[in-house]
Amino acid sequence: MTQAIGVFDSGVGGLTVVRELRQRFPREEIHYLGDTARVPYGTKSPRTVERYALTCQEFLLAKQVKLVMVACNTASANALPALQKRAEVPVIGAVHPGALAALEASETRHIAVLGTLGTVRSGAYEAAIRERDPSAKVVTRACPLFVPLAEEGWGTTDIAELTARRYLSELFEADHKIDTIVLGCTHYPLLREVVAKVSEELCSSPVRIVDSAAAMVSQAAEYLNAPTANSEAAKGALHCFVTDASRMEELAPRFLGETLDSLELVDL
Repeated sequence: MTQAIGVFDSGVGGLTVVRELRQRFPREEIHYLGDTARVPYGTKSPRTVERYALTCQEFLLAKQVKLVMVACNTASANALPALQKRAEVPVIGAVHPGALAALEASETRHIAVLGTLGTVRSGAYEAAIRERDPSAKVVTRACPLFVPLAEEGWGTTDIAELTARRYLSELFEADHKIDTIVLGCTHYPLLREVVAKVSEELCSSPVRIVDSAAAMVSQAAEYLNAPTANSEAAKGALHCFVTDASRMEELAPRFLGETLDSLELVDL
């Protein structure tokens, strides 16, 4: 039996990573864990985030997964070294793939990162970007209201545009050379169109948008070649686990692009 890919997040946002995986690697079996009973991670202390993330990873490792994807920027920013130390399989976080994709996209080397309060406070994106290019200038902005807008399905509405304008105007006032924005939260791809529209209006020129979920899947491709790739002809199964099932069946299709075949409530 081919081993599955393990993906976890604090909530439903990580399903944007699963969506990318299923589009690029449709034959792969996936175990997804949403720690919905303890969401959000973005407002919690780094120590608590690390503890929660380790319990999520332990659950997936018990399923004998071949790869762990930390589809939570806050957990990636605060717990990735501990997660990698405790696993015998590759562990991919969201921050380093997103940072690399931003540098590949940017011409001015002026990059903005949008994320949760926990991700922004960690300084992980600045560190990852400057590790590769010390000359790069990085500005960050916590955008907490993007999460409920995404979950309510309001990611392309006027209220989303007004919210994005409020958050982004401060960034562009401080740095008019920004040409690349990293969506440093797996909820934020649902506001991608609005972020792009507002950014270009404020900047008066095209702004590249980097999706950390897509960047993670691009890195995962390195590990999903033979002999680890699933070569079965049938579409891989998606097994979804949550620590609290409230609204999951309602919210999941917005992030995943399809309805859930299975949903199991678990206690970590």
